[in-house]
Amino acid sequence: MKIRYQKLHPAAMEPLRMSPDAAGYDLFACLEEPLGLKPGKRIAVPTGIATAIPSGYEAQIRPRSGIALKLGLGVLNSPGTIDADYRGEIKVILINLGEEEIIIQPRMRIAQMIITQVQSPQFELCESLDSTLRADGGFGSSGH
Repeated sequence: MKIRYQKLHPAAMEPLRMSPDAAGYDLFACLEEPLGLKPGKRIAVPTGIATAIPSGYEAQIRPRSGIALKLGLGVLNSPGTIDADYRGEIKVILINLGEEEIIIQPRMRIAQMIITQVQSPQFELCESLDSTLRADGGFGSSGH
């Protein structure tokens, strides 16, 4: 599979896998200058790229584990979804869950993008559902 992408800014970087078996492609901040993110705050960080995801697939935007652990930097709507018909700039909603201000540097690896197949089931209205042991037990009802 090939995924076409477009650079919307000269400083934009191609999504990159950092090892041959990595599932995710790192996304980079496309910034003119460093950007401070205070604890508890969130911001949409531009990547400077747009993609043409093939029909039947999506791109999921997820946090990078290293900066999540070391800095407390997360992706707020994780995983974020880039639909196959979206052609605008990919922006990553970052949140600082740490105790110190985080400086987002130009070209910093800020998230990872996973390409995954999407199922499109049809929903069917019915009068009742089959019974299960759990039934309508909600949060924590399975013992965890």
